[in-house]
Amino acid sequence: MRQVRRLKERYRHKAGLLAAVMSTATLYSVTAAAQSTVTLYGLVDQGIRYTTHANTKGDSQVQMQSGESESHFGFKGVEDIGGGTKVLFQIESRFFPNSGVTDPAYPFFNTAFVGLQSSTYGKLTMGRQINPLADAVLSAFITNPWLPTYYQFRPEVMMAQGVWTSNMVKYAARWQYLTGEVSYAFGGNAGAFGSGSQIGASLIFLPGLPLRLAAAYLDSRDAVNTSAHLRSWTAGGSYSFGSTTVTAGWAVNRQDAGFEGNFPNGPFSTPELTALKFNTFGTRQMFYGGVSQELADKIHLSANVWRTIQTGKTQAADGNATQFQVLADYYLSKRTDVYLETDYSLYRGGMVGAQFQGVNALSSAFGTTQLGVMAGVRHLF
Repeated sequence: MRQVRRLKERYRHKAGLLAAVMSTATLYSVTAAAQSTVTLYGLVDQGIRYTTHANTKGDSQVQMQSGESESHFGFKGVEDIGGGTKVLFQIESRFFPNSGVTDPAYPFFNTAFVGLQSSTYGKLTMGRQINPLADAVLSAFITNPWLPTYYQFRPEVMMAQGVWTSNMVKYAARWQYLTGEVSYAFGGNAGAFGSGSQIGASLIFLPGLPLRLAAAYLDSRDAVNTSAHLRSWTAGGSYSFGSTTVTAGWAVNRQDAGFEGNFPNGPFSTPELTALKFNTFGTRQMFYGGVSQELADKIHLSANVWRTIQTGKTQAADGNATQFQVLADYYLSKRTDVYLETDYSLYRGGMVGAQFQGVNALSSAFGTTQLGVMAGVRHLF
């Protein structure tokens, strides 16, 4: 009997030891797996839009197109390498869901970068990514701030030098509520280091609700006329009280006389910039603002206005634009919503025919007025 009891005790001891080892191995496996993660994400947004003065004859147009937000899919990953440091990457492609083709205004991977993030020293990323000026606007004073991406009617996008920049090294550091960013994009031209390059910087103040503030600067150098620059400034903020958010922003684009858009890191070729009348202005200055209201966690309502004044490189290019928008967005679930949007624009002088709605390389307004109405559905995954 004593031997039987001893055998049982040994068995219980070994079983307990084995369970402890298995438990430790399982815990180690979970911890190791948690150190590296890759996430598939995306958005599909399909809308039907009615637009007046959609061609030189002044005809109206009804079309199915990518809706409020730009449809996209991508992968992003993080690996914890210890010591408070992580390796991160992101690649993302944009497409038109009505046809299935990729957006011709962008490369296949419109976002593509890799970098390091330290809890002590900040974040360093390299590749094609959002420039500091666009980061500032997105963080603090973008119109309709609940929307997940740039979308069909967001005129301030046209003041951000294409939003994304290729060949960019960007460093961001945070001190309590203040984040600073600096960037440099290489022109890559042999024998002319600075030609086609871009520098950027931003300061973003995010103490949490209710206040957000930001300012930024961006300077792109022409790759052919190396002494000519396109410079941009922006500043603005938003304030929330209860479920209401008020937004206000200011932006300036200024081109030197010799700047022709020979910028290898930008979103357009020189012919595309000419077609969009981007190369015709000396200075564009925009003031804009809006108010958005959330109701019962399911409904977003907003109203926005933009005023842009343009001084052309020639007197014929002088002009201005005033644009209005109202938007209603209803969430069917946390990931799916339906919306109805209406916008109205007044163009004068050199702004007639310029692309100034907020989506790259789409048709411009061909009259002094333009009305747009869009309804659609969006799903996030």
